[in-house]
Amino acid sequence: MMKYSSTRANNLDAVRDWALRQFTLGRTSIHGPEHWEKVQRNGLILAEKTLNADRIVVQLFAILHDCCRINEGYDPSHGLRVAEAAAEIRNELILLDDDQFNLLVTACRDHTDGYTTSNPTIACCWDADRLDLPRVGISPRRRFLSTAAAKTMIQK
Repeated sequence: MMKYSSTRANNLDAVRDWALRQFTLGRTSIHGPEHWEKVQRNGLILAEKTLNADRIVVQLFAILHDCCRINEGYDPSHGLRVAEAAAEIRNELILLDDDQFNLLVTACRDHTDGYTTSNPTIACCWDADRLDLPRVGISPRRRFLSTAAAKTMIQK
């Protein structure tokens, strides 16, 4: 099966437009587009420093991971909602092989559960999000980070 590795294969602007249409909390939300952009920047930095991390999956995660939130606070099902929604736009906006898509689904579904992982792609996704926790008054902790690169980017 062909592995999609180019951002040409996935129109990130179209995915972002779709995500914005799903997102009901408004553009200034702490979980909104500014956060997605920070997660994408963090993710690309981590992917550059993490062997075998899939950059396109990391970018798609950054755009999608919070787009199905229904509130600013406790929303434990938002990752699952994103994973289910991603399946609806697979092969239309999201062009990934089965392995890549499974990584995206897992990263989105489980990103708030506090897990760590040895999978380099999922690790970059989760760490990229956790590195932006200071926006909600939480300092990232090493024990909740999976990549060596992310651990060097925090104080404790």
